[in-house]
Amino acid sequence: MALALREARAAAERGETPVGAVILDPKTGEVIAVAGNGPIAAHDPTAHAEIAAMRLAAARLENYRLTDLTLVVTLEPCAMCAGAISHARIGRVVWGADDPKGGAVVHGPKFFAQPTCHWRPETTGGVMAQESADLLRGFFRARRKAKSGA
Repeated sequence: MALALREARAAAERGETPVGAVILDPKTGEVIAVAGNGPIAAHDPTAHAEIAAMRLAAARLENYRLTDLTLVVTLEPCAMCAGAISHARIGRVVWGADDPKGGAVVHGPKFFAQPTCHWRPETTGGVMAQESADLLRGFFRARRKAKSGA
């Protein structure tokens, strides 16, 4: 999670929402891919950290199936990312901060619990949750302050 937080901080420095993701092989501990949020710079609404990390991992492994790998992300995945996680057949998802407004694992649609979900990873939330939440809160606080001219 520390590596994902580093990527989230880098995303914030680029003006992106501070979310970072890491894909690793739990058997070897090898980091397969690391990415931060990038929708603004990429002009791509799908360029969430999780999607970017999965794209990098799939290209590196030359396989769109990421079975048995672990995705570590600083924020509970949204519905779009949860769908991609399911399609990639990620084995485990670990996240930091819960997202009551936009999350889709334990909030909102609870994507992996839906009967139409064809692949359900193991899930663990709340890992370094305070650090992840503080980073997001600080980022948006600074944006509101800059917008108000304070």
